Formats: sequence, structure tokens, C-alpha cells
Amino acid sequence: MTMQTTQLTTSDPAAQAVVDLDAIAHNVRLLREHAGSAQVMVVLKADGYGHGATQVARAALAAGAAELGVATLDEALALRRDGVTAPLMAWLHAPGADFAAALTADVQVAVSSARQLGDLLDAAARTGRAATVTVKVDTGLSRNGASSAEFTAMLPVLAKARADDAIRLRGIMSHLACGDDPDSPVNDLQAQRFSEFRAQAHDAGVAFEIAHLSNSPAAMTRPDLAYDMVRPGIAVYGQTPIASRGDMGLVPAMTLKCPVALVRSIKAGDAVSYGHTWTADRDTTVALLPLGYADGVFRSLSGRIDVMINGRRRRNVGRICMDQFVVDLGPGPVDVAEGDDAILFGSGAQGEQTAQDWAELLGTINYEVVTSPRGRISRVYRGGAATDPTGKSR
Repeated sequence: MTMQTTQLTTSDPAAQAVVDLDAIAHNVRLLREHAGSAQVMVVLKADGYGHGATQVARAALAAGAAELGVATLDEALALRRDGVTAPLMAWLHAPGADFAAALTADVQVAVSSARQLGDLLDAAARTGRAATVTVKVDTGLSRNGASSAEFTAMLPVLAKARADDAIRLRGIMSHLACGDDPDSPVNDLQAQRFSEFRAQAHDAGVAFEIAHLSNSPAAMTRPDLAYDMVRPGIAVYGQTPIASRGDMGLVPAMTLKCPVALVRSIKAGDAVSYGHTWTADRDTTVALLPLGYADGVFRSLSGRIDVMINGRRRRNVGRICMDQFVVDLGPGPVDVAEGDDAILFGSGAQGEQTAQDWAELLGTINYEVVTSPRGRISRVYRGGAATDPTGKSR
């Protein structure tokens, strides 16, 4: 389910994933610095990793991104409908995909097989539009991408199509399996295989304009693999691509928050939520928050997360339910009122938990955390032309 998107207003009481576009811009500028002379293609798949593809695209382009990338044709066409005109490529296609709409919308297409190339050439013939083509090759991920044998079969077809002006040969690309381990020998092996694919194409008279291999971690740590362009994804959104190296100068762009729905007192011995997994050991006050696992707050985080309310972290108690959970405010005077903001995760700048904290608790990666808010959570935006989130002048 796609989240509703609105502009940020202080009076809106709904649960919100607040996206800081200044943080997006900061991260893109940092990635450009790491890329050196290479260009930056910002990856916007899965609706901008849950941040909103169109808004992120505009912020990233304003910060110097040269191109945009998505997984599917539908994602690309949605950006075009929203008025995004920058160079844009899609690379994951189901069997029977009709590339005609993509060609009409000036979407670049990456193909991974002779069949996909044939379907693309068919669309070019039907539309009368030359296709801008990238070939994705498999250098060791064993996922999407043409094998050596498949690539060999594609080369004469590419050469003829280029001679017939049916295509523009834009790029050759691959994807790293172990980019998050910069010292892994797999990275060097994949780079070697990538070079072999390029040499084979050159010998066959197939000249690509650009080559690109690096994902976020490689873009940050392996300048020798930058080639002509890097393709960062998670780093654009401020999430570290290598947890052991800390934030790497990136600024997380998403803050997940909701209003306190109810404040109530309970007595020592009162138990909370399904299964009574937590029982108060003293008289205390609890707050009810109107988010749950249907909204992307994982049930397995029950009793393990802290929520920031009015500058203090409050521990979740009892099980997280489908659409609500409870936090313990503690005994004594109550400094929390219904309607106060509760921050589930954010940048960490105010001491709140981060998406990376959640990922470590869950035994997963920050990608899964930031792509999970959904349903009743509205996505809203701040920044875009104001100050740098690090406090540095521009």
C-alpha cells in the first residue's frame, strides 16, 4: 500500500513519515564528492526507498545528481507523469513487458537478455523511436544481468541495431554482491569480469558511452570502481551502507512519528496488551500510540524499542498490536499529554532511536526499516531550499 503524501503542517495530527529534503541534498553532495569525476545516478526504486520518488528526485537533481534509476518501467513512467524530465533508466522487466510507453516517455532501458533486447527492438520498430539501451551483465551476483554466453549472443544484435539507428548504445552496467565489504576479493573479481565484458564488446565493435558498477558502499569506499558513474541507493537517504563504519557523514532523511492517543494511569500488578507479557511492578502512567505492525512497526520489536516524547526516551511495554502499542511514562508527575509528538525513529540528532537501531534489533538492514512505514502513515516533507542539515553553510 502506498503512503499518502502531503505537505508538512504543524497542525496535522496524523502519523507521519517526515522526509527532510535538505538531508537528501546533503547526502547527494557528499556522494558527488566521493565519486570524483564520475557522475551520480540516484536510485529511486520502491518509491524512493519509502521516501517518495518524485520529491527525492527533485531534491537530488538540484543537489547535482546527473541521472535517475528505478527498477521497473511503471516506476519510471510515474516519475515522468510527475514532470521529472531528467535522464532516467529502468532495469527490471517481467516477461512480456511492453517497452513502447517507456520509449515514448524517453525512458532509458537496461536489458539483461537477448529476449529482452528483442522485445525492446520490437517496441522501437512499432513506435518509430530509437531506444536508449544499457546492457546489464552478471559479473557474480547471479541475479539480474546477462551471462557471458548471453552477452556474446547479444553483441551482433546490438551492433546491427546501432547501425540501423534503432538504438543508442548508452551504457554497460553490473551490480556488486559484496560492496558492503570493501576489502572483499569478490569486488575485485567482479571488476575484472566487468572489464572483460567491456573488452569483448569493444572487440565486437560495440562501443558503450558509459560504464557503471558501484552501489552505495562502493561509491563511498572504492573510488577505483567509480568508472563513469556510480549508482547509490540507500546512502542517498542517509542510511549507512556499512554499519561498522558509522554514519559515514550521511544524514538520515526520515523521521517516523505519531501523536500520543491516550494517557492513563495503571496500578502495580496491572498487565499490558495481548498475552500480558509485561506487568507493572509499581503504580505508573502509560501512553497509547496509534501505530502498529500494519503500519510497519514490527511486532518483533515488542518491549525492545524506545520512543522519544518531549525529549525523553520511553520504553515500549507489552506487545505491539496491529494498530497500537503502549509505552511506559513512569511513576510520578506526568509530563506527557494527549497529542504530544512521539518519535519512533529519526536521525538520532536529539537522542531518538534511528532506523539503524531498529535494524540491529531486528537482525536486518536499514533498507527494510525505512521501506516499511505504510498504510495510515502520511509522508510529509520539510526543507528543500533551506539550511544544510549539518549546520554548514552552502
